[in-house]
Amino acid sequence: VQLVESGGGLVQAGGSLRLSCAASGFTFGHYAIGWFRQAPGKEREAVSCITKTNDITYYIDSVKGRFTISRDNALYTAYLQMNTLNSEDSAIYYCTAADTYGCTGRSRLYDFWGQGIQVTVSS
Repeated sequence: VQLVESGGGLVQAGGSLRLSCAASGFTFGHYAIGWFRQAPGKEREAVSCITKTNDITYYIDSVKGRFTISRDNALYTAYLQMNTLNSEDSAIYYCTAADTYGCTGRSRLYDFWGQGIQVTVSS
């Protein structure tokens, strides 16, 4: 089982990044996909989630209207489009997969995790 994130890096405040998560080793379409992030000295938080049926999404308040989660079950890939980035978005972002019908922000319910990718927003 693998979840491999890509697309992170350094961006100026106000800029955009698109994270991708390539999955393998399990039936991607049977899992909800979540994105978590963790900044230095802070707890890990659930940023966004999309159901396996691609019909329900969830966002934490701080990213609503700026981030968009999506998935392509045929390509075994999930995405997190991040616009209007600010310094508070700087963190390591993790792609995760949960064998649940709906979305959840509870990290312990996620079965698989990527290695994480750094996003740094300079002000």
